[in-house]
Amino acid sequence: MRIKFTNLYKLAPKKKYIISKINELIKNSKFVGGKEVKNFEKNFAKYVKSKYCISLGNGTDALEIAINSLNIKKESEIIVPVNTWISTAEAVVNNNYKLVFCDINSEDYTINLNDLKKKITKKTKAIIPVHLYGNPANIFGIKKIIKKKNINIIEDCAQAHGSKLKNKHVGTFGDAGTFSFFPGKNLGGFGDGGAIVTNSKKIAEYCLRCRGHGALKKYDHKFSGRNSRLDTIQAGVLNIKLKNYNNVIKKRNQLAKIYFEGLKNINDLELYKLSKNNKYSFHQFVIKTKRRDQLRSFLIKNKIDTMVHYPYMLNELKFFPKGSKLINSKNLGKKILSLPISEEHTKKEIYFVINKIKEFFKL
Repeated sequence: MRIKFTNLYKLAPKKKYIISKINELIKNSKFVGGKEVKNFEKNFAKYVKSKYCISLGNGTDALEIAINSLNIKKESEIIVPVNTWISTAEAVVNNNYKLVFCDINSEDYTINLNDLKKKITKKTKAIIPVHLYGNPANIFGIKKIIKKKNINIIEDCAQAHGSKLKNKHVGTFGDAGTFSFFPGKNLGGFGDGGAIVTNSKKIAEYCLRCRGHGALKKYDHKFSGRNSRLDTIQAGVLNIKLKNYNNVIKKRNQLAKIYFEGLKNINDLELYKLSKNNKYSFHQFVIKTKRRDQLRSFLIKNKIDTMVHYPYMLNELKFFPKGSKLINSKNLGKKILSLPISEEHTKKEIYFVINKIKEFFKL
């Protein structure tokens, strides 16, 4: 038995309905925009309980456009957690703002509030908390810190579709929330895609124009924008998958519960801590151990696939700033390991992974 990390073919539920939808869209020959895209925007906005949803070409564009929508001065600083996918930092640099890295919590890998307080200056105009691995960042704590300060919040929800804080969806706390529908995401298309959700009419109107070369209709250009539209086939796929998405989260939570129970009390292996106030989507299930490389090799020999998210912190890349006092994130890339978890994995497979990990630690 080989346990794959992900199997995108298996992660396409109701294939016959999706194929039927794709055939319908091909027959209609409306490949960009149209009713299917509008329906998805309406459905996703309803799902996260946001006033507006603007679909886009990918999650990176969502971050860049959301930052642009804030209309802040170019010399401004934007704070980003140091442990995240490169897009979060790229979006700041590509918009010509000063990138400031913040440390993370060792308990859940989200932005560290104590370090955040130290990193805020008079030039800080935005913070981008990342709900990494499906773990909600402490938005309430961030809002308390920036109270009475003119600082915006853009939530990076690329890995956290359906995650909640106190029963409210991530992405709806700040000025805007950005999502990715890359195929490997919990809610993924058959190609790339992204979206911005917001309760601000002003931000929504800017994002709508920006994605279509600064125009809401042909030749009505108000500024220089870009081409970043969710194609109609991806919208059709996502509309079908969204209907089943609560079951996806339910299954991932069931498997995560088995991991937490089976891997507790193992010396030299750390699990992240959960909050009773949060709902988790478990995009990844991440463990931490100083013996990561040896464990990973052992699991590969036993036909268990794993991944590392991420092998280095962003401040280790030579084209980004080095940052300062990033204590919790130091050497983290050498310790973390992502275990297989998806709605298509079975309980039997998860128990097999647990037993092999225990075998490695000689339990």
